[in-house]
Amino acid sequence: MLKELFKKQQQYINAFFDKLDHKKAHEIFDAFLACKGTIFFAGVGKSGFIANKIATTMTSTGTKALCLSPTDALHGDIGIVKEEDVFVLISKSGETEELLNLVPYIRNKGAYVIAFVSRENSRLEKACDKSIYLPLEKELCPFDLVPATSAAIQLIFGDVLAVALMHAKNFSLDEYARNHPLGRIGKRITMRVRDLMLHGDKIPICSPEDKLFDVLVELSNKQCGCVVVTKEEKICGIFTDGDLRRSLQEKGGDVLNVPMKDLMMENPRSIEAGKLAAEAMHVMEDDQKHPIMVLPVTEGDKLVGVIKMHDIVQSGL
Repeated sequence: MLKELFKKQQQYINAFFDKLDHKKAHEIFDAFLACKGTIFFAGVGKSGFIANKIATTMTSTGTKALCLSPTDALHGDIGIVKEEDVFVLISKSGETEELLNLVPYIRNKGAYVIAFVSRENSRLEKACDKSIYLPLEKELCPFDLVPATSAAIQLIFGDVLAVALMHAKNFSLDEYARNHPLGRIGKRITMRVRDLMLHGDKIPICSPEDKLFDVLVELSNKQCGCVVVTKEEKICGIFTDGDLRRSLQEKGGDVLNVPMKDLMMENPRSIEAGKLAAEAMHVMEDDQKHPIMVLPVTEGDKLVGVIKMHDIVQSGL
């Protein structure tokens, strides 16, 4: 049964995409983009939840938007609506009395009124300045009553408009980060490599001329799984725990007297301190056959730290 329901919902959603009037959709988008004030959204029941979701998505992505309860709007909240605003009324039937009652008062405020409906020739469609029909083949509910499909297409339409506005306004990742300072989203777009890297005396380093025997203490004590081979603070190469095991297997105990310049891997991957920590994770995982667990960190051409995959994961990224 579940598989069949998924197929039916896919069929109904596809029908929405196939039948949507893209010219009218673009007219709605143009009205949103031209809005000099706030885009208000209102709905009743499930459409009210969708109105709130669309408004919050737009707000977080650079478009000033708010959701108003139709009842609260008629009891004072409509006072914040201005002439330069756009007011969107969302209704599956287009016959929702609470929204119809609201229309003349929105008009008195001078705002531009738009309806999202899934029934053509409805009273709400006729009452608004502009409307768009969101094609609804049928609700997924066996009685064709529960707004399972209609709510989904309302949300899809609103979210696509929100993302289109992001593109049109050149909304940047930095702006998005300022709007999402907490949570995993916030961390992914605000946390920098310098925030997580080991620096100063915690960096495991050695010189190209150091013998492996002398480097073992540094490799063990710093517990980073590697030492970075440097000369005048510039990276020459890297030597890892894995390299140690392979060197001992290939050359035995004699390898302990070999200088690091003959054992290190030259031109290791690295990342700049100002880059996002999420980008460091991507660099470490970029080569799936040879993933790495630690990455040298640079500023300009100088080594300033190392960042470990363990610390990135522990940060909640």
